[in-house]
Amino acid sequence: MTSFKPPSRKSVRLDTSLELLLEGGLQAPGARALATVVATAGSTYRKRGARMLIMGDGSYLGLLSGGCLEADLKIHAQEVMESGQTRAVEYDMRGPDDVLFGIGAGCEGAMRVLIEPAQAEGSAALALRDAGRVTAGGAPTCLVSVHESGELPLGTYSVESLPRRLASAAELALVEGSSREVVDSGPRPMRAFVQFLAPPPHLLICGAGPDAQSVVAAARALAWRVTVIDHRPGYANAQKFPGATVVLSDASALSDAVDLERCHAVVVMSHHLASDIEYLKELSIAGLPAYVGLLGPHARWRRIAGELGSLADALRPRLHGPVGIDIGAQTPEAIALAIVSQVHGWLAARASGESATIGH
Repeated sequence: MTSFKPPSRKSVRLDTSLELLLEGGLQAPGARALATVVATAGSTYRKRGARMLIMGDGSYLGLLSGGCLEADLKIHAQEVMESGQTRAVEYDMRGPDDVLFGIGAGCEGAMRVLIEPAQAEGSAALALRDAGRVTAGGAPTCLVSVHESGELPLGTYSVESLPRRLASAAELALVEGSSREVVDSGPRPMRAFVQFLAPPPHLLICGAGPDAQSVVAAARALAWRVTVIDHRPGYANAQKFPGATVVLSDASALSDAVDLERCHAVVVMSHHLASDIEYLKELSIAGLPAYVGLLGPHARWRRIAGELGSLADALRPRLHGPVGIDIGAQTPEAIALAIVSQVHGWLAARASGESATIGH
């Protein structure tokens, strides 16, 4: 009997704070500051590379803690906006030192945060937009945060604007597919965080029925890229799926209509049996993406499998159905939560993402 193995998982980044900032107001006029976690120790709410924007009016987008540090960060951010000078601040919430900050978080962790001006056409905003443009196209890139230096200006650099001294570190991060810390204690001391940025998740939804709107909304709330495809003009309406790419195409032309190489996961949910069979046939032949979710009961899959024949055997190692974690979902919104949660768990290689794989 032929043994079929699922394709390897594509590199993906689940921390989409970069995309949330790009979508949430980085282009708007007015003063603002960008706060980036560049180093951590112990238990912290967010890890290196997490970002938030702090506006001139004191409002903010994103979080670096559960609310413990934001009030103090706003004070530093205001000073940075007024002076135009980038700075790094440290918080140590381990043991009695926490009392000195007056925070009382009890998180038993430490965090170093780089705070820099982030006006719409400033260097930080341009660096983030450069990186976002690359990852939105499905390719990896790097952002480099220089948070201590007697030579280079402190701040965030994209690969395109990177000083020569840090270029080799960024190249190595891209080759290895991992972030790294640069510490140079020589005659020109420097500390920098080189953040490897894989593309954010790209979810393909086959079927644009009313319940697909809730799935798109849940995925877009996480700043995932989403593509929706349907053969019905009345359903394939971009206005119903804000932030998603909507494609009108027959199911049998899926591989031509969508670049499956750039998709991390797909959910088949057209509620149209013939279309679902064609979608799954195309996905089986293409051999990707590595996660395929199918809406509907096991009995429906058995009927589809009979139509697919040997293609069903090739698809089984990748297929999750009924798609979604069993949370007792009743409403479209809860079903969407169950689906997106399972995809998230699978992308993160957590057991919650593996629980519903269809067996033989």
